[in-house]
Amino acid sequence: MADSPLLNPRTYDPVHLDDESRRLLRATVDWFETRGKQALVETYNQRAWYGDFLDFAAKEGLFATFLTPAADGDGNPAKRWDTARNAALSEILGFYGLGYWYTWQVTVLGLGPVWQSANPAARAHAARLLDDGHVMAFGLSERGHGADIYSTDMILTPDGMTECTERSEGREGMPSQPGEGGFRATGGKYYIGNGNVAGLVSVFGRRADVEGPDGYVFFVADSRHPAYHLVKNVVNAQMYVSEFRLEDYPVRAEDVLHTGKAAFDAALNTVNVGKFNLCTASIGICEHAMFEAVTHAHNRVLYGKRVTDFPHVRRELTDAYARLVAMKLFSDRAVDYFRSAGPDDRRYLLFNPMTKMKVTTEGEKVIDLLWDVIAAKGFEADTYFDKAARDIRGLPKLEGTVHVNLALILKFMANYLFAPAAYPPVPTRHDAADDEFLFRQGPARGLGAIQFHDWRAAYDAHAAVPNVARFREQADGFCALLLGDAPSPAQQEDLDFLLAVGQLFALIVYGQLILEQAELTGLDGDVLDEIFDVLVRDFSAGATELHGKTATTEAQAAWALAHVRRPVPDAERTARVWAQVEALSGAYEMRP
Repeated sequence: MADSPLLNPRTYDPVHLDDESRRLLRATVDWFETRGKQALVETYNQRAWYGDFLDFAAKEGLFATFLTPAADGDGNPAKRWDTARNAALSEILGFYGLGYWYTWQVTVLGLGPVWQSANPAARAHAARLLDDGHVMAFGLSERGHGADIYSTDMILTPDGMTECTERSEGREGMPSQPGEGGFRATGGKYYIGNGNVAGLVSVFGRRADVEGPDGYVFFVADSRHPAYHLVKNVVNAQMYVSEFRLEDYPVRAEDVLHTGKAAFDAALNTVNVGKFNLCTASIGICEHAMFEAVTHAHNRVLYGKRVTDFPHVRRELTDAYARLVAMKLFSDRAVDYFRSAGPDDRRYLLFNPMTKMKVTTEGEKVIDLLWDVIAAKGFEADTYFDKAARDIRGLPKLEGTVHVNLALILKFMANYLFAPAAYPPVPTRHDAADDEFLFRQGPARGLGAIQFHDWRAAYDAHAAVPNVARFREQADGFCALLLGDAPSPAQQEDLDFLLAVGQLFALIVYGQLILEQAELTGLDGDVLDEIFDVLVRDFSAGATELHGKTATTEAQAAWALAHVRRPVPDAERTARVWAQVEALSGAYEMRP
């Protein structure tokens, strides 16, 4: 199975990355494998805090190496913010369990406002904490407001803090220097991962004495400070998703990261950086679950036959495999756009919510298909699948719901489909470079003005693949719909209708990056055709959904029915892809 596109710990060796990244990623896999499946399962079932993993990460300098930008790395050549290797680590952590990924993910989010800040004391402090093995937290959400950053009840009241006061209340490791314009912060935060142990918490609030957006403030807090009160873990899980309150918490001038509109932008841009990790977590979860499910099904006999001899089982497992490979192709290609981004190329701002919305919902479909096959086995406490089935549901709901991200995707639709621009080719980006632009993204506006290269080029390059050609017919038809029977002003106010339109648009974007990555990697042509077999069916299902909307006009409904297509069948192709799925049986099982 060395040639399988799926992550297999038995053969995993990221030779495309530099030596130190390769060593750390392999060391992470080896730590989990040596620890074994029994410990993985038992700690999950007992909801035990994963302190042993954090000890390993601290000892290896894992988070410090991967999450310290080069500018803050004190000359260490291994330290940089490298989206390619961060994605690789995120996939590995998802492969072994959502909790391990989650503590990494919220550390990414907690660091976002810091690395976007020009505050040298806070940046140096964060780098030291990472070196010491600490994790971070992102204090944005509130119980009453969720992640609505227009509304916050974390209130900062100016207090004229003095040097004497700072020294008497100084927190461990932070410099105690004279500062003007200090505050006292009071308020609560909710859904804050790592809030029980975070050495640094980036907290969003507003000044009591300033109205409107000018009053926003991002500042750093320490979960060990006596004015930081940990209330509880709000979830019934292995990770700690905290509620905490600050009561008259002293915020020095040098604790302030951003003020005013810059604080608002820092919140959105941090989420832009962090939510990309959701796709790779979903991929890792699905990969482990697929090995386990195929192995179980292929070795189980019912009615005198292997379970995998039943035609419906082969179809479900083949569909799951095609969807999973597509998830990887899209996400890997999106990395390249992230790493090549700059002020004049912001295409990543479309592909990012696509990874969050589309890839994670595809992950749910993969798990559902596998679960239909293994049935009751998927409930057993000593399986990985039992954990995957629970945890896969969370990823589409983090960092903004599917609906929020789909509404965001719609902002790009007109320029993407109808106003292509010329860009230099974006290469595969595995180079050991620091993705520093992610921390100077600038104001979070102007999305509708972003242009894209011509999406048709990727489809034209694969026009000989039967189901790519059939899907292209549907995509061209969608463009014709928007030109001939575009949503009316009333329909544009109907979010339920627009989301149905957005699902069809998202499939076109999804297919484009899948095709680009297939070209770059030399993907097996049978698998590519099978992926687009799935996408043709998905587009047909989306057209049917649009047909049924109350707001859909007769002309739009007629278009929808006219663009329901059957995939181009090829029994021999499907049999060859099935052979790849069948080969997953026994290819990997976690060490006991």
